[in-house]
Amino acid sequence: MTAALTRGGREWTPEYLVSINPDLCIGCGRCFKVCGRDVMTLKGLNEDGEIVALDDDEDDEIEKKVMAMHDEAACIGCGACARVCPTNCQTHARA
Repeated sequence: MTAALTRGGREWTPEYLVSINPDLCIGCGRCFKVCGRDVMTLKGLNEDGEIVALDDDEDDEIEKKVMAMHDEAACIGCGACARVCPTNCQTHARA
């Protein structure tokens, strides 16, 4: 991918969110709050290490809440989510 230009004419290469490590994620939601593109969503991690939808009936089976990819194609590569993540659980890559 070729670099884009900022409004000021500087080169900028987007780095897109490609994954979130559920072992490192603490489900704080900071990345979700700064992303206006609905790229991530809050999910549950069950005792088998599987990412599952949050459901009030199944809260007993949830070990912890984590952020997970929701609409990967909506990411514009701005990196805001990486800047606010306290655990560095995200992987970003150029297209």
